Amino acid sequence: MRNVIVLGLQWGDEGKGKIVDLLCPAFDVVVRYQGGHNAGHTVKFGDRTFALHLIPSGILHAGTQCVLGNGMVIAPDALFDELDRLRTNGIEVDGRLWIADRAQVILPAHAALDQAREAARGARKIGTTARGIGPAYELRAARCGVRIADLASDDLAERLREQDHRLRAELANLGAPPPPAIDDVVATCRDWHARLAPYVCDTVDRLHDWLGDGRRVMFEGAQGALLDNEHGTYPFVTSSSTIAGGACVGAGVPPRAIDGVLGVIKAYTTRVGGGPFPTELDDAVGQTLRDRGHEYGTATGRPRRCGWFDAVAARRACRLSGVDALAITKLDVLDTLDVLRICDGYEHPDGTDAAWPADVATLERVRPRYREFPGWQSDTVGVTDVDALPVNARRYLDALTEATGVPVGIVSTGPRREETALVSGDPLGAMLGDRHPRVVAHRDGVRPDDPRA
Repeated sequence: MRNVIVLGLQWGDEGKGKIVDLLCPAFDVVVRYQGGHNAGHTVKFGDRTFALHLIPSGILHAGTQCVLGNGMVIAPDALFDELDRLRTNGIEVDGRLWIADRAQVILPAHAALDQAREAARGARKIGTTARGIGPAYELRAARCGVRIADLASDDLAERLREQDHRLRAELANLGAPPPPAIDDVVATCRDWHARLAPYVCDTVDRLHDWLGDGRRVMFEGAQGALLDNEHGTYPFVTSSSTIAGGACVGAGVPPRAIDGVLGVIKAYTTRVGGGPFPTELDDAVGQTLRDRGHEYGTATGRPRRCGWFDAVAARRACRLSGVDALAITKLDVLDTLDVLRICDGYEHPDGTDAAWPADVATLERVRPRYREFPGWQSDTVGVTDVDALPVNARRYLDALTEATGVPVGIVSTGPRREETALVSGDPLGAMLGDRHPRVVAHRDGVRPDDPRA
């Protein structure tokens, strides 16, 4: 398989950044295709840590081309901060980062509206990062958004006036300050254009040229499948499509360009913000998962809600994206527990079976039906051979495969790149083909041409 989508199968925070970083040597191009700086991907290797929000994890690999696709919403100031941090740490981006001219721009008033709306919701907060993601997508759908290409356009002021009419009225209604003056926003946009110009191009044409040349492309998702705007736990969702289908729209490639899907999923479940969470643990076990898993948001720093593995939700996510293989992360977080549980079904309060309900009020009332498994209560941190894992850990992995119907290809046993076990042969071998040995070698260090070496 040449071109693969890597996406999360829960409510985000599954560890996609590490998995993308691990697999980068098997690909020539990495594409982000949706979301904005509400995403947070953390990559660790040796004693170094990088937190990325907009730029694909592939930027950490010399020679890898990186694309911010047309399906994204981009806050230029956040992007500039991220570029500056990368350069400070010796990562060169020029000539390797490309920004879609059709991607939407997040303006300061979008974030202000996001924050005002969230404050007005009170106890029914969505849990948004309040960074303007939702308003930017809304204005795109309303056909008055500002795209990267529009930053230098002659009709920019007119487009901004159309937005201002909408934004000013709602901000006033919410008791928030008015948006900045149009002339000031135009000046800011012109400055952004000057700084962004070296990176901006028609990324659709560039991607199709690369695909035509036989280059291998990895499509990197943000957030998680259960936050998908149409198929997630609506309205407690993000504003873009987080399932595999979103890659085609958000990058501008046809479905036939996609050869496989790798789903990243934790060995337990977490969620940030509001919304239903059937397997949530509000007890000592939940706190253990949070403490051992360092479950605090990369983008927000908020503590994550923690619970047992939810196979009902996972099966739904795998079905939506046609997942070929699983990357199981944070297995080591479970090391100290004597009993583990997997939710294999839901029950209504009256005892009848419940499927994956569309109504979140129903999902909030279901009772999880669990299967119990003995823990292994031994240290798995840094184990790089699946066969070297404790027998109960291997049985738990087998149970995850049985519960989801998808085989495991990668097992993460710690936050660092080198703390990973690759399952030999299929299914990962079928995905990576002749490049699979490069990934195995990459686990234990960095490539000679990598600037971090």
